[in-house]
Amino acid sequence: MQTQTDLTSLVIDWDMTPEDAVTLYLEWGNNSWYADHKPVTSKNDFSTYFVVNTWTGEPVLTLLRRNSDDCVELASFDLPEDLARDFMEENGGNKGVYAPSEAIKKWLQATHFN
Repeated sequence: MQTQTDLTSLVIDWDMTPEDAVTLYLEWGNNSWYADHKPVTSKNDFSTYFVVNTWTGEPVLTLLRRNSDDCVELASFDLPEDLARDFMEENGGNKGVYAPSEAIKKWLQATHFN
């Protein structure tokens, strides 16, 4: 994993969602049917984005880099208690992998990627 100072130079795709990443980078889903993202044309195309994983019962914020060949976890972040609680309430306490909420994105941009 990279250090925080290494992460500041990354270009984060703040609009990428787990669903969009699957659509773009899995071989059966590489299309641009709604044109929010350019189609993937090679293994050199990648996205760097955040997901919130709630499978353990507590939300874990992870920075991923995905291309058509691999998905690498670059870093994990602990969420402040209020953001974690709000996120779980917004998602009904369900387990899954989600895009970060707008509040989480604002917190990341203010504290780690300003």
